[in-house]
Amino acid sequence: MKIRSKTLISAAGALVSLGVHLVAPTLDYRVAYYDPIIDPAYANDGKRRIYIFWHEYIQYFIYLRKRCRLAMLLSKHSDADVLADVARLLGFDGVRGSTNRGGVQALREMMRKEQEEAFHLTITPDGPRGPRRVLAPGCVFLASKLQIPIVAMGVGYDRPFRFNSWDRFAIPRIGSRARCIPSADIIVPPELDRDGLEHYRSQIETILNSLSDEAEAWAESGVSYENESSVLPGPNFSTMYFARPKQAAIQA
Repeated sequence: MKIRSKTLISAAGALVSLGVHLVAPTLDYRVAYYDPIIDPAYANDGKRRIYIFWHEYIQYFIYLRKRCRLAMLLSKHSDADVLADVARLLGFDGVRGSTNRGGVQALREMMRKEQEEAFHLTITPDGPRGPRRVLAPGCVFLASKLQIPIVAMGVGYDRPFRFNSWDRFAIPRIGSRARCIPSADIIVPPELDRDGLEHYRSQIETILNSLSDEAEAWAESGVSYENESSVLPGPNFSTMYFARPKQAAIQA
């Protein structure tokens, strides 16, 4: 059932935000970096980046990287109204739009956020309505136009509850394992034509699916990665980081 009342949307957003604050701190968060400098809470190289992850795991990033100067692309559809409120309450800036509704305006606003306000950008590239784990080209277009790198974030939970939705939205169990494997910076060439956009779209989709599959297997197995490290929420934290072997570059 869709919620159309602004009062009910605000109340639902506050309730979901409270739920995130109650459940998320109980999880065992581990990360295996290819390059720790990509983390928006840790980066000190002055770069802005586009972070992408599948829609089903959006709450992982919303909780762990709140107040890190991130602008998130959210659908204009009424289904995303509650999520937009949750993102706002947790310290994310939101841009409303998608490839189907308000896409051009949304991409322009995302470009402005990066250029004028120095925000990192975050996109769930299979949202707002799928197909599941199929990457839409918007993030590749932005990376090409803005000449900022993409970071693909593979996320996995240990046997989460899943909604019967198009994305099989994942809800982690209290106290369970949450794992993340981010890519190194993925550089997209400037001024790509249609064939170039499709080439990089396909390659980045493969990378994101591979990292997601690996993170899910890691979370379910309970084994320790040699180069894993703990990860804490929010900016300005201090922890020990270890890098994984460098990933292969995308073939031009």
